[in-house]
Amino acid sequence: MSTLSSKHLLTMSDLSCEDIYSILNTARTFKVVNDRAIKKLPTLRGRTVVNLFLEPSTRTRTSFEIAAKRLSADGINFAASASATTKGESLIDTAQTLDAMDCDLVVIRHRYAGAPHTLTQHMRAHIINGGDGKHQHPTQALLDLFTMREHFGHIQNLNVAIVGDIAHSRVFGSLAPALVALGAQVTAIAPPTLLPARPDALGAQIASRLDEVIADFDVIYMLRIQQERIEESPFPSLREYAMLYGINASRLARMKPDAIIMHPGPVNRGVELSSEAVDTARNLLLYQVNAGVAVRMALMYLLLGGEQDGLAA
Repeated sequence: MSTLSSKHLLTMSDLSCEDIYSILNTARTFKVVNDRAIKKLPTLRGRTVVNLFLEPSTRTRTSFEIAAKRLSADGINFAASASATTKGESLIDTAQTLDAMDCDLVVIRHRYAGAPHTLTQHMRAHIINGGDGKHQHPTQALLDLFTMREHFGHIQNLNVAIVGDIAHSRVFGSLAPALVALGAQVTAIAPPTLLPARPDALGAQIASRLDEVIADFDVIYMLRIQQERIEESPFPSLREYAMLYGINASRLARMKPDAIIMHPGPVNRGVELSSEAVDTARNLLLYQVNAGVAVRMALMYLLLGGEQDGLAA
């Protein structure tokens, strides 16, 4: 069985290109398993996976929970409201408490960048970053790479536009450099107020007008406007943003015939995507959600060293 070169997954930079393809290839096997009537495998029986979600999440938390259950791991879920952090317990104290319980893997989501790294300093378990502040969301990047590869058959030479709230996006920070490392071209498209100081440092080209370049791309990846992370409005109104940067029926018609739309979810319907863009078959959002379970199963399997015969069961 192949393994990963790192004990933890905190950022996409923890993974080599070989690691990424190992995860994607293993996820393809689990995708087949997930299409069966009986989806459960004995692969991680006896292992304990803790979902420590100290920031709200629906898709990511549920996806990790389903992935652990399908691998027969014992899953424990902590939400922010049920955590002792609401009583003043520090993250370090939480980590040491969980470590004393001998859990095998912890998935953490936290509003502060660097929280997953803190766990690695105080726990023996494998740590997976389920999203930390505006920093990284590596498993989202992996499921996005899986989606592109399954749809097109390759990642190299794809022309990918990432559109929207790039300055506040951990998705962009994880996905853009991974795409570049695998040979794709990435363009960041946003109003100047939603761009970080140096998006080119992540390997992306920059454009400010979607309409001028929309026909060039194989993938148009729409980022959610994260109103909860924006302290001051960087544009006059959501309506104006939708007019200039949202995908609507008119822009759908000007995309390449075989181009796809992606979105990390949840969608602000009528802002990033019109109803036509949400409901079109070219929008792979629900495929991404489905792929997320297989990718997270693959990651747990490779980190925890599941039995080879469990994968084939």
